[in-house]
Amino acid sequence: MEIKNIKEGLVTVKAPEFDKITSKAPVFYNPVMELNRDLSVLAIKAFQHELGREINICDAFGGSGIRGIRYAKEIDNVSKVIITDINPLAVQYAIENIEMNNLDNVEVYKEDSNILLRKCRGKFDVVDIDPFGTPSPYIESAAISLKTCGMICVTATDTSALCGTFKEPCIRKYSAMPLKTEYCHEIGIRILAGFIARTFSKYKKCIQVKFSHSSNHYMRIYAVIKKGAKITDESLKNIGYILHCDNCLYRTVIQGFAPKIPSHCPLCGKNIRIAGPLWTGSILNSEFIKDMMNNIENSNINQKNNAFKLLNTASLEADATATYYDLHQMCKNLKISAPRLHYVLEALEKEGYFASRTHFKPTGIKTDAPLDVLKKIIVYIISS
Repeated sequence: MEIKNIKEGLVTVKAPEFDKITSKAPVFYNPVMELNRDLSVLAIKAFQHELGREINICDAFGGSGIRGIRYAKEIDNVSKVIITDINPLAVQYAIENIEMNNLDNVEVYKEDSNILLRKCRGKFDVVDIDPFGTPSPYIESAAISLKTCGMICVTATDTSALCGTFKEPCIRKYSAMPLKTEYCHEIGIRILAGFIARTFSKYKKCIQVKFSHSSNHYMRIYAVIKKGAKITDESLKNIGYILHCDNCLYRTVIQGFAPKIPSHCPLCGKNIRIAGPLWTGSILNSEFIKDMMNNIENSNINQKNNAFKLLNTASLEADATATYYDLHQMCKNLKISAPRLHYVLEALEKEGYFASRTHFKPTGIKTDAPLDVLKKIIVYIISS
């Protein structure tokens, strides 16, 4: 078995070389997730700065140990990092990688993630759930293990379920109906956030999503936890549904667990499709994202340019309403050629509407303009 040395951030680790990234790899290491790990370092730095004290972290899916080791090495005021993995070979590599990086504040356990998290009730400031596939079986254990005012970091790689390609797995794993639309990746993140919020609410805990993104083959959420029955009840008002019309591209958000939902589009009368229950509240916090961007300069990360680009776009769209319009899909619906995106954004802003790009899609438009206004602007730009 070939062994390779990997340099990320301030650490160097070793892991087995393998051709295909699968859950059956002898020790799991995914180079595609380097940006994920870079952003995680930046996010936890911002959280620690906000909290203003030492923190401890659990990396619940250790693999080679690179994520937890980077947290210990690259984030100030980390008292302890706990890494766990059920694979004994992964545990062996993680221990050797910790020694290679001269760290004394990292511990490794051969333990099932759910069991370790439930043993550590109320112990962790940060819990990172980054499994191969769905994170849904581990969210409740994370809720138990997190301190009040802690932060949960969650990765989901089962995007085919969350985005509506396969709806039955989404219903089974997240108790929500997905929707295959041009903005399905945002719907997927909102379904994941809604599932986290509903799970945490059992323990009188609620979430405030600080940052989320959809990149490559995965979705990622960072949320700060608050505790209390009253604040949790108030937070659950952010649970609702997205209604979408395939015919005219109308969409709207309806809040509530069991709201009255129309079956036909109010604009064209065609059938409405429904996604949810999902999180209708904010999925980006501009101040938190700016803190992350400020941390880039004093962080030694390989994906610095990609991280800055993603965070910059996310900060611009942070105050936008739910869902976005795909310019190409809109023009296909109107049966016209697509104008340049920045012309549409400028025209919307000139009319007094919010308008921004979105990290979800290069041709996506976030705006609070009504659908008919957006269509008229696009037609005007093309005809002028």
